[in-house]
Amino acid sequence: MKEISLQTRLSLRAAFRFPIQNRESVREVLWGAVLLVLLPGIGWLLNMGHRIQMVHQMQQGESAWPAWNDYGKLLKLGIVTWLGMVYYCSPGAALIWLGLKMQLPAATIAGGLFLIAATLAIPGYMSHYCVRYDVSEIYNPVKALRRCLQGGSAYWHAWGIALMALVLSLLGLIVFGIGFLVTSVWFWQVAGFSFANVFSSGFKLGKVQ
Repeated sequence: MKEISLQTRLSLRAAFRFPIQNRESVREVLWGAVLLVLLPGIGWLLNMGHRIQMVHQMQQGESAWPAWNDYGKLLKLGIVTWLGMVYYCSPGAALIWLGLKMQLPAATIAGGLFLIAATLAIPGYMSHYCVRYDVSEIYNPVKALRRCLQGGSAYWHAWGIALMALVLSLLGLIVFGIGFLVTSVWFWQVAGFSFANVFSSGFKLGKVQ
């Protein structure tokens, strides 16, 4: 069966199968779950870096796997990406904190709207950062949000897939909570693939046409 890549037409089936389409991809999902247990916090950052590396490899016309290598690089990629998330979400979080502390409903509502906008904008920098690991692609929320709007219906399709994967990943909690470690890694890879598919194809990133 042909490997699912960024050239594959985005669909629910393709996105859900992407992280588990072959033995190597399954091994990498399982190893990601193991790292979450062995290295709390650091494991999450390594998994973030792993997703960035996977997308980078696909954008260069290569297979997504193996991507668990050069752990120092993966940690750096994860930290840089995480700091971008913090940067985007901090204004909204600060407004919510201020609104609750000072009992200012308007500030709390504004903070919530900022957080929603930040969450929607984050995918707008991820795929562009993956191409050359250019940090300048991250710290421009206006550009990131504009890219999301340019993504049109395909962008919202990716969000729909990501949210469905999130709900399904919660089923992992049934298996004594341990299963969620695996399903959460699966979910993040589904989401990463979905948004990377939309932006890499839409903006012709790397060798993706």
